[in-house]
Amino acid sequence: MTTAPVVKARQSLGARIAARAGGGVMRVFLILVGLFWLMPTIGLLLSSLRDADDIAASGWWKIFTAPSELTFDNYQRLLDNSVITDSLLSTVMITLPTTFLVVVIGSLAGYAFAWMEFPGRDWWFLLVVGLLVVPVQVALIPVSELFGTIGIFETTFGVIMFHTAFGLPFAIFLLRNFFAEIPRELLEAARLDGAGEIRLFTKVVMPLGGPAIASLGIFQFLWVWNDMLVALIFADSDSPPITVALQQQVRQFGNNIDVLAPGAFVSMVIPLAVFFAFQRQFVSGVMAGAVK
Repeated sequence: MTTAPVVKARQSLGARIAARAGGGVMRVFLILVGLFWLMPTIGLLLSSLRDADDIAASGWWKIFTAPSELTFDNYQRLLDNSVITDSLLSTVMITLPTTFLVVVIGSLAGYAFAWMEFPGRDWWFLLVVGLLVVPVQVALIPVSELFGTIGIFETTFGVIMFHTAFGLPFAIFLLRNFFAEIPRELLEAARLDGAGEIRLFTKVVMPLGGPAIASLGIFQFLWVWNDMLVALIFADSDSPPITVALQQQVRQFGNNIDVLAPGAFVSMVIPLAVFFAFQRQFVSGVMAGAVK
C-alpha cells in the first residue's frame, strides 16, 4: 500500500515575512529603526550638555570626538531661569487636575452608559460620539468670550476646564466600550450579594477597568502636557505653561540655545518618564478585548 505524497501548501508572502520577523536580521532592523526614531531626542540631550559657543560652532555629533565639551552648566542656568521653572510648575498645575478630572468623570459616565438604564441613554451616547469630531479650533472664539464673561479667561482654572471638556468625549467613548465588555453575570452576582451601584463601580468595575483607565490617563497627560494652542490663548500670560514659555524664549531671545535646549529636553523627558512608568498598563489597555 503506497502512501500519497504530502504536498506542502505554499506560504504567502505575508506569512513568509511574519515567519522571518523573529529572526536576528529583523531584530537588528527594528533596533536601527528605533535608534533613528530616537535620534532627535538624543541630539537634543547632547545639545543641552554643550556650551552655547560650542553649539554655534558645530553640530551635536562633535561631542563623540570631543567629550570634554560635556557640561551641566546649562541645567544650572535653567534652574536659575524663573520663567522656565515657573512654567514647569504651571504645566504640572494644569496637567494633573485635568487628567484626574477626565479619568474620574469619564469613568463614572462610561459606567453609566454601559450598565445603567436611564431615559435617552443611547441618544445621549450618540451625542457624546458626535462631539469627538468637533475640532478645538471651532470652539476657541466662543469659549474665549464665555470665559471672559464669567471671569476665568487667562486663568489656570479656565485652561483646566477647556481641556477637561474636550477630553471627556473620548474618555467616555473609550471607557464605555471597555466597561461594556465586562461579563454581565459578574455584575449580577455582585448585585445579588447586596452591592449597590457605587460599591459595584468601585469594587468590581474600577479594578477590572484598570488597564483602560491607565491608558486614558497616559493619553490625557500627554495631550495636555504637550498642548500649545489652548495654553497660548487661555493660559495666564504671567505664568504660561512650558510650551508657551519656550516659544516666548525663542521669540524674545533667539540665540539663548543654552536655555532652550535643556528646557525643551526637560519638557519632553517628563511625559516620556510617565509613559514608561505605566507602559505595562498602557499595553494591557490597548490590547484589552483583542483576545477573548
